[in-house]
Amino acid sequence: MDWQTPDLWQYERQATEEGYCAVCGCDEAGAGPLAGPVYAAAVIFPFGRAPEGLNDSKKLSPKRRNVLFDQIKECAAAWAVAWVDAQEIDRTDILSARMKAMQKAIDQLALPADFALIDGNRDHGRTAAITTPHQTIIKGDSLSASIAAASILAKVSRDRHMEELSRLYPQYEFHTHKGYGTKQHFALLEEYGPSPVHRRTFLKAR
Repeated sequence: MDWQTPDLWQYERQATEEGYCAVCGCDEAGAGPLAGPVYAAAVIFPFGRAPEGLNDSKKLSPKRRNVLFDQIKECAAAWAVAWVDAQEIDRTDILSARMKAMQKAIDQLALPADFALIDGNRDHGRTAAITTPHQTIIKGDSLSASIAAASILAKVSRDRHMEELSRLYPQYEFHTHKGYGTKQHFALLEEYGPSPVHRRTFLKAR
């Protein structure tokens, strides 16, 4: 499980050199879909140790993500997954929901993080913000081992949840499109109308 890829540890190394002891990476999945929750994950690795082949979850096959999902949990010093549901997304806004889900994941780590590496360039929304000391990193899921791992945990966890929702609401076929606005999904919405897990504000916007 040793993995020596210095470039993917540069931000973790920098935070450690600044005196932080427990540096986590954090990312979210599911900001854009028309249905289902937004998920987030946080991961702390022992420095320099992570499964081979980590990358932005969107660049990996579902099979590879599932393999890494288990390896990340085995290798991590701490990991956590959190989410914010569609109803709360509608009550607030998706940016606030993303920030809340990420901070919830950070807060749920068994080993408390004293610094967080956050994917993207946003750290607060209208009603929620990242409160842990942190650094935002554009394309962080391709530049940081711990953010890449968090992106995989968030993506796989959300995909599995959408498969569960597909069993509850089989007419929408969530297992195929995961709630995204595909042609198939729009056709099913036209036929059946929205379900309790659809984001009404997203449907209005479209």
